[in-house]
Amino acid sequence: MGPMQRKTQRRTAGLPTPEQILEFIQTSDQVVGKREIAKAFGLKGQEKIALKKRLKDMAEEGLIDGKKTAYHRMGGVPRVTVLRVMEIEDGEPFAIPDSWQPDDATPPPRVRIVEAKKGKARHAALKVGDRVLARTEEAGRGWKAHVMKKLPARTEGLMGVVEIDRSGKGWLAPVDKRVRNASPISDLSGAEEGQLVLAEPAGRSPRSGVRVVEVLGDPLAPRSFSLIAIAKHGIPHVFPEAAIEEARRAARLPLSEDRREDLRALPIVAIDPADARDHDDAIWAEPDGEGGYRALVAIADVSFYVRPGGELDREARKRGNSVYFPDRVVPMLPEVLSADVCSLRQDEDRAAMACHLRISPEGKVTSWRFTRAIVRIAHNIAYEDAQAAIDDGDAPAHLRHLWDAWKLLFRARNDRDPLELELPERQVRLDEEGRISEIAVRERLDAHRVVEDFMIAANVAAAKALESKTAPVVYRVHEPPSREKLVALKEYLATFGRSMALGQVITPGLFNRMLKDVSDESEKAQVMEAVLRTQTQAYYGPQNAGHFGLALGSYAHFTSPIRRYADLLVHRALVDAFALEQPRPAGDLPPTSGLSDRDRADLGKVSDAISQAERRAMEAERDTIDRYVAAWLSGRVGETFDTRITGVQPFGFFATIEGLGGDGLVPVSTLGAEHFGYDEAAQTLVGSDSGTRYAPGDRIRLRLGEANPLTGALKFELPDGEGQIEPRGERPAPRRRSHARQGRRGRPANIRHQGRGKPKR
Repeated sequence: MGPMQRKTQRRTAGLPTPEQILEFIQTSDQVVGKREIAKAFGLKGQEKIALKKRLKDMAEEGLIDGKKTAYHRMGGVPRVTVLRVMEIEDGEPFAIPDSWQPDDATPPPRVRIVEAKKGKARHAALKVGDRVLARTEEAGRGWKAHVMKKLPARTEGLMGVVEIDRSGKGWLAPVDKRVRNASPISDLSGAEEGQLVLAEPAGRSPRSGVRVVEVLGDPLAPRSFSLIAIAKHGIPHVFPEAAIEEARRAARLPLSEDRREDLRALPIVAIDPADARDHDDAIWAEPDGEGGYRALVAIADVSFYVRPGGELDREARKRGNSVYFPDRVVPMLPEVLSADVCSLRQDEDRAAMACHLRISPEGKVTSWRFTRAIVRIAHNIAYEDAQAAIDDGDAPAHLRHLWDAWKLLFRARNDRDPLELELPERQVRLDEEGRISEIAVRERLDAHRVVEDFMIAANVAAAKALESKTAPVVYRVHEPPSREKLVALKEYLATFGRSMALGQVITPGLFNRMLKDVSDESEKAQVMEAVLRTQTQAYYGPQNAGHFGLALGSYAHFTSPIRRYADLLVHRALVDAFALEQPRPAGDLPPTSGLSDRDRADLGKVSDAISQAERRAMEAERDTIDRYVAAWLSGRVGETFDTRITGVQPFGFFATIEGLGGDGLVPVSTLGAEHFGYDEAAQTLVGSDSGTRYAPGDRIRLRLGEANPLTGALKFELPDGEGQIEPRGERPAPRRRSHARQGRRGRPANIRHQGRGKPKR
């Protein structure tokens, strides 16, 4: 006997009262309509007619809402219903009923989606726009829901370009390369052919098509590519007025000189990309007279301005990090803070969190100390200018001291032997009108390494300082490769005649030596791709598992609180651990700049949320660069390029243009009349007749068949009579056909995400 039957047995005979109907609707564990109510109360004949009238009266009185097949308490949510995720807060999805018809009098209820408990089926992480079938219940003053099933997304592809067919009917061509089909448009809302639009489902069935809700304009106009990524990935990009107003109040806070260390006399330097939108770190060093150096890493004191519990903090948590596009930045904090008050600008007093370091002659950091300080930056200087001053021999003393101190840190880094992979960063340069002027690989200078190694030293010091106080730490974790991936790597190396012992301790140095031993550049590229695929993805968490790539036992992110929420949490933990709280601010700003009670109690929750936000930002930045690259190449279709194979699958291989980027697929069906078999262990395609092999890392000439700026997709094809890979042995050239189909290779997770020119490890 089920729960529904037990409830039915408790019902009294006759027409139920409105109170009984309401109680049944609220306690039922399934959708309740007129039929379910009649069955539960044993109604028949004329009683069903009377029930219909009673339900109509209850609806008119505002007691219930819904249709005859699904009633719920007015202002409430059906017990079982479809929800649409509207926002993610601290990793928790919040949703509204998908069928809610908004009106001014009754705003949609905000429903918190509860994650499945351990031991139960867990659903994939939800994102904004996802739809779920869920069981709901009232909890205190709010609503919560338990996911029963994740539903197919109705929002996929709802940004697109309007196309008009010969009959005059409108179609929405998606800008997401994962969406294959165009959708019929039932209402153009004034949109014209060729315009980029946002749309929404016109009905519950996919056959209903979509209706245009906003016209964005020319899809190939400057700034459109980043708008597409922002919409596609659901990146919050408009600050609520309450958060902006709180930022304005925070910006007026006095610096309380009597409670801060005065470091304004030191010639502290901020070295950044020439196009940096914010400056959150600066460095200084001088000889200690004993062969070592005293050093300082000054970081913007964001925790002084952004305090837990306020609207500003809530919005920063939701964003997790700033997102950098070629034409704009979506900042974690409003510009009055991120680009002004918190930014360490030359000749202006700024609040800073100071990390004092002692560097031994061997390059070891022997001690550290954290204070809150006032700094005045001596110079904001670009990487290229700092490097040129050093190379020309006319750098000021404080810049030379930085390089000399770095040489010691670099010596210790080499002894540590962190993972060294060549991961070039594409840089899109725009002209004054916002159009592409150049796409190039960013040059890697010693100046970049100087800043990076000082930042790493400060990050390690922050983690160890908090550990010394048994304080909460948001670690930056990069775990060693899994055994499964190491076994796959061993099998792959065996195809080159190279061995790898799995019984030994796996260290970054092992991979470095492996790459150093490969003299053939083509083979080295293949091995590097394989090593990269072996690596795990870095994440944030309160449990320390070390940083494999950097060969460090304890590592946290401390140096970029303007653009990363993880760093802000580390600053707050330092405030608590070392009693760095400043006087209570005037006005209605939250009083404390340390950790909130909820973060101190469960740091894992927000760590998971900001890890997800980081992955979202990486995907959005990468998608946008792909679109810019495709736009840049769209005028060069038909040209032949030097490319390198980046991945091989049974259906074809992927290649990227050397020095430029942009991945495209060459389908196996276009490689010739002979059969190409896939060797899984060697990750190669091998011709059955010719023996021709296509493997990751191989260099090959390919013709660009198509470049689609809207999706970022490229198509490559083998040029007739060209494009043969240089074989390792004597092999005949393969026969070829052309016309590649569209495709894309998923990239392995990098341990270093490069944003605005500074490595993010």
